[in-house]
Amino acid sequence: MPFLDRLQRWADERPDDTAVVVAGKRLGWAELRDAAAVLVPVAPAVTILAERNSTHFAAAFAAAVAGSRRCAVLDPSWPQQLLDGLTARIAEVASAGGAGFTPEPGAEPGTELADGVPESPFLIGLTSGTTALPKAFSRSRRSWQQSFDSSVQFFGLTPDDRTLAPGPLAASLNLYALAECLYAGSAFHALEQFDVGDAHAAVSHDGITRLVLVPTMLRLLSERGLVGGVDGSGLRSIICAGSKLDARTLAAARRWAPNATIFEYYGAAELSFVAGAGLRPGESPAAGGAGIGTGIGKAFPGVEIRILDGGGAPVPDGVDGNVCVRSGMVSDGYLWGDDGEALQGFNGWYTVADRGYLRDGVLHLLGRRSDMIITAGTNVYPHEVELALAAVPGVAAAVAAGQPDDLRGQRVVAAVMPSHGALTGTQLRTGIEGRLARNKRPLDYYLLAELPLTDRGKLSRPLLLEWIARHDPRVRRLG
Repeated sequence: MPFLDRLQRWADERPDDTAVVVAGKRLGWAELRDAAAVLVPVAPAVTILAERNSTHFAAAFAAAVAGSRRCAVLDPSWPQQLLDGLTARIAEVASAGGAGFTPEPGAEPGTELADGVPESPFLIGLTSGTTALPKAFSRSRRSWQQSFDSSVQFFGLTPDDRTLAPGPLAASLNLYALAECLYAGSAFHALEQFDVGDAHAAVSHDGITRLVLVPTMLRLLSERGLVGGVDGSGLRSIICAGSKLDARTLAAARRWAPNATIFEYYGAAELSFVAGAGLRPGESPAAGGAGIGTGIGKAFPGVEIRILDGGGAPVPDGVDGNVCVRSGMVSDGYLWGDDGEALQGFNGWYTVADRGYLRDGVLHLLGRRSDMIITAGTNVYPHEVELALAAVPGVAAAVAAGQPDDLRGQRVVAAVMPSHGALTGTQLRTGIEGRLARNKRPLDYYLLAELPLTDRGKLSRPLLLEWIARHDPRVRRLG
């Protein structure tokens, strides 16, 4: 089961309590159950859900996974050509009875709002992307139920919490947060679209106790909240994912929300949760905790982590390799797009080709092998460069990438957004001395007027390179 049987339970036990709120529109548990139940009889075997955030989205998603149904959640902000291409591809695979579309014995769509066979696939997940057709993978109901049990325990989610996920529900981070709250019997809040003022209003007036968001959003909410006098003291937990939580964002969040435990975790859509750590109020950051260097934390409940080389052999503690996991939360594999560069298996251990190392049980994440910059024979992970620059006074955010170079193969370039005042190339070069080896330092620096972000709010290195190549006014070279 993912969450529908739990939804029925909360509707019976607490019919009038808040279940979902989107942009001020509220559904109680009984209202949500009834709205979803009306949609179940007309929901197809495979639903393609491409809607903006709304209470209707929550009801439609619940109906779309009832019985043996499957659902693909598409981002409505994607180009129409991409949406049409994905819709056609899903229909093609479904009609051909491809992997993930063969019904389990006894698994019928049915007309009731109820969970299907645990082993049956229910979610068609998509890797992020706004141009090329994303990879699609299949996830079983049991894998999400195990993920819920693990995350509820790790984050300490209770029915008394009120969670705000201010990003798009089409993003896996926020879609999972919605389903996790429905499973735990906890109120879930969302915005029609991300807006700092609307998020602050929810925190101030809706009694939000828990935030789920990416670091770039957390920095905006924290820094502007401090300047604008928005009270974040009612927050008890902040869950951050999508990229490494940097020291500056952590410091701002701790000042704005002094009573919150700040969690960061590493996971992947295909793997679910892998490792994480929580920093309690007043607790000093440690090498394996949030906001410090490359450390992410220890394995999630129910997860084992190993670092393996390219041939699947273990490497010594402190040596980097492929971050591999073994857990019941791993997806069932790809429906299409398996190019051998993403989800891979080694005798029951799985990886998405992210690189890292273990030290005393703490996972240190270096980045995706495909992002690695090879410059004059030196391997440079952009993440290393970004962390070093984020620690320089006056830097609010940093993005590093590898630009083609005839002499070196690639040259390291970096762009920064200032937190206040002006920044010079000399300040940046001086600031990373002692933080980054000389052969890993950027050769060119740029100043950003805005961050190059994906539609999911994550930093985009390809977009940075595109801006530089076409002399976009949002990026200016520093001397």
